[in-house]
Amino acid sequence: MLVADSGLFLGNDLLAWIVLALGGALVVGNAQALIRPPEQPESGELQRAPLGRTFVMMLVGAIAAIWSLASLLTK
Repeated sequence: MLVADSGLFLGNDLLAWIVLALGGALVVGNAQALIRPPEQPESGELQRAPLGRTFVMMLVGAIAAIWSLASLLTK
């Protein structure tokens, strides 16, 4: 099936690409916060990332990334 050029950056799938990027960033960023906490936290900062919130945010990011990847691959 031939799709007419819409002139949009990344075509009509721009939203799916953005969700994929944000979901991946949520997973990678929170995983890095768990793996490598700051060596010298500044005053008022936590010693390490809270485990519950970090895992929930990683799960939300993974769901968003998988969903957007599936929608990109099924077209």
